[in-house]
Amino acid sequence: MTPFGTLTAPAVPLRLANVDTDQLLPGRFLRKPRSDGYDNYLFHDVRRDADGGLRPGFPLNDPRWAGAPILVADRNFGGGSSREGAVYALVDAGIRVVIAPSFGDIFYSNAIKNGLLPIRLPIETVERLWAIAEADPSAPLTVDLETRTVRPANAAPVPFEIDAFHRSCLLAGTDDIDLTLAHADAIAAFERDDRRARPWRAPAA
Repeated sequence: MTPFGTLTAPAVPLRLANVDTDQLLPGRFLRKPRSDGYDNYLFHDVRRDADGGLRPGFPLNDPRWAGAPILVADRNFGGGSSREGAVYALVDAGIRVVIAPSFGDIFYSNAIKNGLLPIRLPIETVERLWAIAEADPSAPLTVDLETRTVRPANAAPVPFEIDAFHRSCLLAGTDDIDLTLAHADAIAAFERDDRRARPWRAPAA
């Protein structure tokens, strides 16, 4: 997982509330191998017309925000099912930060585990960020995880809250596998002791 420290980049304004995980990644694409990348399927049914062409009015299709790694969304982003593929699609598309007034709980957890920083900010602040991005699509937004602030262009930084453990994992680029491997010596010692204490126990496959 890529560590997250500070990111300064343009932000895509997405004025859509209640974006669920099926909108982020329609279920039929879950059969596709992750190795191919899920970025082409992100927002597929909202982003494309019946013929597969890109809808010009959708913000992620707007060339002014091409490649922008910050998404500023509306309430209840990532609600619905628990599919982790919705986070994969965002990450594969180069999104590193999603700012919204609220998130689906499971989506929020999945985001942290995959190096995507979800930030909760009041709707009034989100509306201000939308207005800045729409007025000047190149306007930089700085997200600083060290100081836990979001700083719009030519404006004072806005603080955000994040669990200390989640913050440390993102700063270090540590996922669940890394956390487990950090205890590899203790796990190996337990297994040796267990084999001595219970020699009749069949070894793990």
